Parts: sequence; C-alpha cells; structure tokens
Amino acid sequence: MMENKSAKVLKAREYFLEGYNCAQSVFAAFHEDIGMDEETALKASCGLGGGIGRLREVCGAVCGAAMLCGFTEDATNKTDVYKKVQDIAEEFKKQSDTYICRELLELKKGAPTPHTPDERTAEYYKSRPCLKLVEDVTEIVENMLFTK
Repeated sequence: MMENKSAKVLKAREYFLEGYNCAQSVFAAFHEDIGMDEETALKASCGLGGGIGRLREVCGAVCGAAMLCGFTEDATNKTDVYKKVQDIAEEFKKQSDTYICRELLELKKGAPTPHTPDERTAEYYKSRPCLKLVEDVTEIVENMLFTK
C-alpha cells in the first residue's frame, strides 16, 4: 500500500527507517515547507523523540507536529497555535486512543527509560507501532496544516 501514501508520508517514513526519531521524522519531512534546512530541522526536533527525551510522555511524532504549528500559524497568536496543536492531537487520539508514548508502547508507568535509544532491528520495527504512528501524524499534519 506504499503507492497510496503521499510524498510527505514517504519522506517521514524514510527518515524513521534511517534511524531518526519520531519527532525528527515528522518535523523534517516538512522542512522545505517551513523554509528550514534539513540539518537544522533534524537538530531542532531531536530532543522530542521517545515522548520527549525518552520520558515516554507526549508522543514525539505529535511533538514534531506541534512544532510545525508554530511555523504555519501566526506564532504571535498563541491561541491559534494551541488550538491547531490540540486539533492535531485530538485527531491522532481518534486513531490511536492516546497520544502518550508509554501508552502507545504499552509500557507501565514508571518503567525504566534508558538514555540510549533501542537498536533499530527487524524485531524493533515488528514490536513497535512507531513507524505507523509517524506516518499517521504526518498525514494528519499534511491535511490540517499544508492542504489549502
């Protein structure tokens, strides 16, 4: 079903499969649309992966989307930015039941979260929903922020 995915979703997927985290994958997929170079986009969003620094809080893909809202809305009007972030989070929650990383990964609250990311192996991709979540958030962002 790859042929049905947009270029942005495929780009986000490619970033994730290259080893970038969920936030980086979503945010950097739109770097040209917001007038940012790829390297800066990847650096700026790096700390948000794994539910913000592997704290397993708000999904990094959703955090990447939230960053994009500041570039597509009038960032001096926080109300509009916050509303757009909440709209994206709500749409994601309709599809995934939650936007909390540890719940998406079915981890217990308080489970240890080492600083070192897990190795990206075939088993990693099989056991985690992250790639699909990156794709889902990218599609939501594309539809809600970048489709006129």
